[in-house]
Amino acid sequence: MRFALHLDIINHWDINILAFHNDCGSNSIINIYSDSNQTVLCFLSQNIINLDNTIIMTGNFNIQDSDWDPNFHHHSIYTKDLITIDNSLDLELSSPLNPGPTRFADNPWDSNSIIDLVFLSPNNREFGQHMLHPNIRKLSDHVPLVIEVGIVDTDIDLSIRLISKDSEEEKDFVILLTKSVSNLNSSDIKTKENLESLV
Repeated sequence: MRFALHLDIINHWDINILAFHNDCGSNSIINIYSDSNQTVLCFLSQNIINLDNTIIMTGNFNIQDSDWDPNFHHHSIYTKDLITIDNSLDLELSSPLNPGPTRFADNPWDSNSIIDLVFLSPNNREFGQHMLHPNIRKLSDHVPLVIEVGIVDTDIDLSIRLISKDSEEEKDFVILLTKSVSNLNSSDIKTKENLESLV
């Protein structure tokens, strides 16, 4: 699997497009930071990107809305633009398995909020719902968002080579192993004992 950061698709300081390639083709992950003036959202609304096989769009969108925050009782004027961008990439808003705030307020007078979002491709079964991990945020005021990736079972070709009992190859191997044991220094006495039990 190979990963590549694509500046050729959109060269914007607050948008990162990461593509990775596997046997099934190319997939894209988009990370966004949109400031309080919604600079990135305005940019994307005017420059809709058409990326095939976008499987994740995530980031800090700085949009409070009752659609994803039950403690916020209003709709943002920017939500429609965000959903338009989301739909253009064939993604759907993901609800975390353990709902909670994604940003903790800097002072006790402000309330915590949900402004970090994840949009996932509904056609990609390897990616389940995301989880919030507030216990590992450390000094950040934002909660890490984690998506578990399902690994599909595949057949892996293996080849096994054996040394036949009482063959010349076995004798050579024992001689080589014996020499290696004798060259170990005294600090490796436990390893030496283990190797000698093999010989």
